[in-house]
Amino acid sequence: MRETLSKGLALIIGFFVFYTAATGPFESLIQRALFVGLVVALGLTIYPLGAGKSWQRIGLAIDLALASVTIAACGYIVVNYDTIMTSLPWATASDKFLTLGLVITLLEIGRRAVGLIFPVLVLTGLAYALLGHHLPGALGHRGFDADFVTETIFLGDLGVWGMLVGIASTVIAAFVLFGALLLHTGGGQAFMDLAMRLGGKSPGGAAKIATISSGLFGMVSGSAVANVATTGNFTIPMMKRLGYPRPFAAAVEAVASTGGQIAPPIMGAAAFVMAEILGVSYLTVMIAAILPAMLFYVSVFVTVHITAIRRGLRIVPEHELPAWREIVAPRRVLPIIAALGLLFAGIFLGRSIATAAFWGIMGLLIAFVVTRAGQMPWRDMVARVLDGFGDAGRGLVIIGVLLAGAQILVSMINLTGIGVTLSSMIVSLAGDRTFFVALIVAGVCLIMGMGLPTTAAYVLVAAVLAPAMTAVGVDPLAAHMFVFYFATLSVITPPVCVAVFVGAGIAGTNWLPAAIEAVRLAAVVYVVPFMILLYPGMVGQGGALAITEAAMSGLVLVIAIPGLLSGQPLFGNRYGDALAYLLAVVLAIMPHWIGPPLALGVLAVGFWQRRVHLRQVQAANAQEG
Repeated sequence: MRETLSKGLALIIGFFVFYTAATGPFESLIQRALFVGLVVALGLTIYPLGAGKSWQRIGLAIDLALASVTIAACGYIVVNYDTIMTSLPWATASDKFLTLGLVITLLEIGRRAVGLIFPVLVLTGLAYALLGHHLPGALGHRGFDADFVTETIFLGDLGVWGMLVGIASTVIAAFVLFGALLLHTGGGQAFMDLAMRLGGKSPGGAAKIATISSGLFGMVSGSAVANVATTGNFTIPMMKRLGYPRPFAAAVEAVASTGGQIAPPIMGAAAFVMAEILGVSYLTVMIAAILPAMLFYVSVFVTVHITAIRRGLRIVPEHELPAWREIVAPRRVLPIIAALGLLFAGIFLGRSIATAAFWGIMGLLIAFVVTRAGQMPWRDMVARVLDGFGDAGRGLVIIGVLLAGAQILVSMINLTGIGVTLSSMIVSLAGDRTFFVALIVAGVCLIMGMGLPTTAAYVLVAAVLAPAMTAVGVDPLAAHMFVFYFATLSVITPPVCVAVFVGAGIAGTNWLPAAIEAVRLAAVVYVVPFMILLYPGMVGQGGALAITEAAMSGLVLVIAIPGLLSGQPLFGNRYGDALAYLLAVVLAIMPHWIGPPLALGVLAVGFWQRRVHLRQVQAANAQEG
């Protein structure tokens, strides 16, 4: 019964998203209230209280009570929309009851889905709003009573029905549906086959397959943990079968999956939130993310390659790799081309992001039907599409609940002014020096993001920490990309590294060795955000020359640093190689346009010299043989 209800609700959410993407959303609060009501109802069926335990009937009764109060709260907003938006309603006793029930329900589902950290943060924000006037000094505020907090959270568009839930119920929801349908109509297998063909035949081939496939999947799914669970169930067993160490297999998958959240064109849900916060188009955010994402994956790929050579990791046997004719078959590539082509057409023609996503969905579905007609029974085609709608509905539960909770927290941060206070304290502590402010912000981002999904982590650090960077002169887009990047990296940073936990579980190994391997693989990745502060071109600003300079500098760093840390031979002399790598790094970050080209020149000469040496060794071995 519960499973049937869950499937039905998931399909309803999927069709709700499809309908509103096609025709446009309802009035703002109505759209958001309907969305929250649906995802909460589904969340209570996916994460039932006391399932499988002796007291599950009590859990069912509690869940029914939570569902009832949430539906009543959402229904109240739908019915009283005009009154709420045209007047300033005073909170009544029933309003406070509905607000309390709604908040408890959202936080309880959040606790079941992602753990205690998130609800504790939201409760801390609420407690601070209600009791913060008792604190001394700069942390104190004038105080707000329960009536005012209720009016802020429930009776307006600043609290739970605010901007974050608005984005979740329209733009993010449309892209989640787009990604789910793309994967279920053959895109997932196409990505995996392409990754196998591109990476399988070189040293450490299975690890490179994991790197490429996780990046491709991540561009669509936008969730590191879901990505590890999806691609990891294929790539990690492959790496284990070829003799790769289990911690290494788990780490490669976790790190590679993390990068998908910052990889265009779809990225993670946080990218849409960033566009809304900054008041820029999603295209601007997408362009800003291209170069950092490329550097992320180049650094991981280079590190995996060096590790594979040093450890002698095997390639994937030829008979296990798909043929190119299968990979580029029309039934594989045409749906993907149609989906992405119409998506970008909508974006470049200035349509809303949700409308562009709808165009992409329609292109995908039409191409899927045309290319599979006669090859696949109609019943199977319909089943795949319905599975995509259902998966989208289930995927929106965590996004919707967490963004609703995050919106409550952000509204309390804005209400009390604690964000401005903390930003001022950080700037004061760092003495107005950009590098030290960035260092503090990076550390706090990693700590605040631990145990949270990236979107919730980004919302939190964007509200509190991004203003500290803009206060010392950092461009707002660069500041938000910086905190977004580190919020993303929190999922692979010990001690609470949820992506590593999932990968280690699949690999059947302890999480700590996997986490150490993950940090080692991602060592250079932690440097890339600081390049955003050095080079405006890193986020697509400053023109073609600035972007080229940033690209060259970043490329040198993500190649030279892994080579330096691993002792990878270059000229053949240990100390000379280390000096060459160091020289390349110094030239790359030199505040002059000539530095990056010279740095590339140093590495090019070194690699050429290394290639000549290897050829001489091979020739000598051939003569001896």
